[in-house]
Amino acid sequence: MNIGFIGTGSMGSLLIDSFIQSGALLPGQIKAANRSFTKAESLATRHPGLQAVTSNVEAAADRDIVFLCVKPLDYKKVLDEIKASMQPEQMIVSITSPVLLAQLEECVPSKVAKVIPSITNYTLSGASLCIYGSRTSEQDHRRLEELLSHISQPLRIEERYTRIVSDLSSCGPAFFAYLLQRFVDAAVEETGIDHDEAVTLASNMLLGTGKLLTEGGFTPLELQARVSVPGGITAQALQMLDHELEGVFNRLVRTTHAKYNEDVQKVTAAFYEEKIKGS
Repeated sequence: MNIGFIGTGSMGSLLIDSFIQSGALLPGQIKAANRSFTKAESLATRHPGLQAVTSNVEAAADRDIVFLCVKPLDYKKVLDEIKASMQPEQMIVSITSPVLLAQLEECVPSKVAKVIPSITNYTLSGASLCIYGSRTSEQDHRRLEELLSHISQPLRIEERYTRIVSDLSSCGPAFFAYLLQRFVDAAVEETGIDHDEAVTLASNMLLGTGKLLTEGGFTPLELQARVSVPGGITAQALQMLDHELEGVFNRLVRTTHAKYNEDVQKVTAAFYEEKIKGS
């Protein structure tokens, strides 16, 4: 399988590093292009055999799968560059949520899909969220998911749930890292415990909690019940959290959805700007 990457920024480079680290791909199977060519070159230096190329067309040509890892408002420009060289049997994979499958299918003759990765894929864990266009077959789905299974657990979702599953899977690590940071800061402020020691304790706690919720088979409610006892310290603290956090995560979801809807409108305007001007 030959793979192309257009865009080697934070997430593009993370995917390349993870695919190679996991053994899913050899460096020689990858071509990569980036607006700043030095970034693509640095990947080629890090992974001898990887081909850094200077044009998006070259990164996409003759590739089985082409990952588009560019900013949402750059999609239309990139697709216009490569569409003449794309073939029906190829698959373009978008990794950004505000670009819709219908918009991709209008621009290129190839098969299209969306994959929402997560920073957790860097440790070959977490989920990859997969959404497929109308031209893809079950064989296409299995091929992409086999690739992704080396670095994650691929999960098929409906496009209408793109934002909320992204909140849980892709944004979630930042949200819970923030909560962990606040927990550590409070522990240091209230007790004087060494900051680095508190970070180590809390980070390993979060790692163990994740394993209990996956490998251990606990649900979040079951885990809370197992740790706390009626009238105990943990139970009292949970009651306080239940009161203080009332509605916080509802507001978080509303915030992310409002920003997503704004981004979808901007992307739609970018895709159809020429049509609007010509009408």
